Amino acid sequence: MFRLVIQAPEIATQNLKQLTRLSGAHSIEAIHQQAFRLQGADISNEEAVADFCESNQLDFAFIPEDTSVRDIGLVVMDMDSTLITIECIDEIADMQGIKSQVSEITASAMRGEIEFKESLSLRVALLAGLDESALERVYTERLKLMPGAEAMLKGFHAAGAKTLLISGGFSFFTEKLQTRLGLSRTIANVLEIENGKLTGKVLGDIVDAERKQAELIKYREELGLRSDQVVAMGDGANDLPMLKAAGFGVACHAKPLVQREAPYCINQVGLDGVLNYFI
Repeated sequence: MFRLVIQAPEIATQNLKQLTRLSGAHSIEAIHQQAFRLQGADISNEEAVADFCESNQLDFAFIPEDTSVRDIGLVVMDMDSTLITIECIDEIADMQGIKSQVSEITASAMRGEIEFKESLSLRVALLAGLDESALERVYTERLKLMPGAEAMLKGFHAAGAKTLLISGGFSFFTEKLQTRLGLSRTIANVLEIENGKLTGKVLGDIVDAERKQAELIKYREELGLRSDQVVAMGDGANDLPMLKAAGFGVACHAKPLVQREAPYCINQVGLDGVLNYFI
């Protein structure tokens, strides 16, 4: 059997009762004011539950009843627009006065319209000549954690899970976040800098969708975990292979393509909503 986790900023009692009927659950338990678990739910009626939740702006997830937070050994996250609220490359571009050009390419890549490696090369090339101090300005002035990020990480870390931040963005930011948040491992692209200025190139291989999936599998095997002990979170098309490789792949405030294909979705609540699946 499953527990059906329902989350939203506000949840009407009548909606919980209707979902209990739709799912065949036998009891309703409050996780907190914005999250409830319906125990003994039948996943065979998932389509009706999904339709009801979409109509009423509720997040939902069917989670095996015997799965707890202690069972999760690895949490893998995208960075831009997932762990943090911004796309770092767009904000760097803003320092160069070309944010609209770069943002257009970013959005197209995240929708899956152009290949990620190509899109990143195009965007980084536009940054050539920018002073490296712009990176620090973006971090200190613009970078903010996604709501619920710290609570989510605290909960998984306390239960013993390792964390991997893997990004098609830049190591300048992932390394700072690793120190700030106590992340186990980070992987990202390295911007080439010469004489204090960006050259418009990336050093080494670009972190793309295939690399994200491969690194998740590599770390999972290194830790001796099963797929159902891995959680992954992302928002863009280049996150989909990674999300599908995890036992619990969550599209977080994601692009429509990603929401359609990801196993789980969160739209109404913060990243702590992922932790609520398991507590």
